[in-house]
Amino acid sequence: MEEETRTHRPVMVQEVVEALQPRAGGRYIDATCGRGGHAGALLERIGPDGRLLALDRDPQAVAAARGRWRDDPRVCVVHGRFSRLEELVERHGFSGGVQGILLDLGVSSPQLDDPQRGFSFLRDGPLDMRMDPTAGESAADWLAGVSERDLARVIHRYGEERHARAVARAIVRTRAHAPIRSTADLARVVAAVVPAREPGKHPATRTFQAIRIQVNRELEELESCLPQAVTVLAPQGRLAVISFHSLEDRIVKRFFRDQARGDRFPPDLPVPADRLTPTLRVVGRARRPAPGEVAENPRARSAVLRTAERLS
Repeated sequence: MEEETRTHRPVMVQEVVEALQPRAGGRYIDATCGRGGHAGALLERIGPDGRLLALDRDPQAVAAARGRWRDDPRVCVVHGRFSRLEELVERHGFSGGVQGILLDLGVSSPQLDDPQRGFSFLRDGPLDMRMDPTAGESAADWLAGVSERDLARVIHRYGEERHARAVARAIVRTRAHAPIRSTADLARVVAAVVPAREPGKHPATRTFQAIRIQVNRELEELESCLPQAVTVLAPQGRLAVISFHSLEDRIVKRFFRDQARGDRFPPDLPVPADRLTPTLRVVGRARRPAPGEVAENPRARSAVLRTAERLS
């Protein structure tokens, strides 16, 4: 676990600190703790009286965090989904206002680099893809039962794959003869029907992304979490979200915009500004990693950080 902590590179750490502006004695939530890179940076700034609730749905990440901070009374490490944020905040004594919340979406490097987790086609492994391997249906099991129509829809919607129908057809045809149980098996099926149109990108990249999002219900989790985050934030508390693909970023951007606008009234109804009751103020523009960080950590290249502040 210590080796994982050293080799994992958290994305945009300084930018996250600048976004959340952690202060001594504050209460903060890292809702996607991973290997604790962002959480560690927050702990350096909240002082001896601060508190941090570190959540993750991955049991391996939770074990690593508990090992890292087992002697730090400021840290409460919890195994759970951020879609249960309000419940977990109340259960673990963080109710009454939180000064900052971080969501670092997507898959972590330890998850990608472990063939047994099934997230990557670079090394063969079981086709699992679950962020929490103790719960839910694996990618292999989902692929074994999904209809061709629904499979094509998922690949097109979540992977933005132009050849979604051809991929779905090939997967269904292949599984009729033998189940698709490994990452290498799936990658071969997809590569046979998707032309390698993007330099440096494997033809199966978009399909793997789509199936991972489906298996983990990532967009539904995000849509459920965002309003809960607003609820548990104290006035002037901040929410920072790092997205890694356009589907996530679109949800975050739209949510921030709508909450900053306030209550939705019919466009032809004249409503005074003081009746709109916005809940958030968007803080600055979306930020991306500096070129130097991308050069050192290519996985950071697609990251987008958005920040909003809770209004009174």
